[in-house]
Amino acid sequence: MLVCLFGLDVAAAASTPKTREWTVGGDTRRALIFLPESPAAGAPVIFAFHGHGGSMAFAARSFKLHEKWPEALVVYPQGLPTPGALTDPDGKKSGWQSRGGLQGDRDLAFFDAMLASLKSDGGIDPKRIYATGHSNGGGFSYLLWAKRPDEFAAFASVAAILSRFDPPKTPKPIIHIAGKADPLVKFDWQERTVRIVRELNQCESGAAWKADASCTFFASAKGAPVVVKIHDGGHQYPAEASDLIVTFFKENRLD
Repeated sequence: MLVCLFGLDVAAAASTPKTREWTVGGDTRRALIFLPESPAAGAPVIFAFHGHGGSMAFAARSFKLHEKWPEALVVYPQGLPTPGALTDPDGKKSGWQSRGGLQGDRDLAFFDAMLASLKSDGGIDPKRIYATGHSNGGGFSYLLWAKRPDEFAAFASVAAILSRFDPPKTPKPIIHIAGKADPLVKFDWQERTVRIVRELNQCESGAAWKADASCTFFASAKGAPVVVKIHDGGHQYPAEASDLIVTFFKENRLD
């Protein structure tokens, strides 16, 4: 039975987020954590990364993944002041490293520390670990795919692209959500990212996704399907995104 995680009683703490801290490379790192509603063993885990200039609290309010999948343990990490490639060149706002080697790989080390804590506490399902994020956070999810592929069952990215310096090499399921009118992360950039991952995953021609006909499903010869949702909006996190992401995550787990 999953009775305790991070020293907290699951049944008592599920509805109330808890902040956990780690010391990583001399920095104090934090994450907002929602425990699963039911104290059952083998909880799935979602790491959800805010966009540049965002926060863990804003991500929790915006994504609401813990409400969409109450049986999951959902982690909303907090980024540090980080230079942005498209905005904030002085790095005054919080964000995530955009490729390997930047900022001393402090965010990859932060992820490693969080995951090590979860595994040490027990009660999670190592075959159902997922990462998602919006904008810069979605880009960091792509970086985790490139640098930590064996830890994850699937990924989701909203309004983001993968780094040309760190293309993933291991096929993995992914859902990518993009806005045609995105003024920041251009739609054609995101189309290129989708082409790259479809090629990696050896995808076939697309068809309507059985779970949601507004999305295109690309079956994969590698068992790593790609789902694409295109909307008419811009750089926002669409209202339907979390429902689609949770549905996709539930369909995919490590063999």
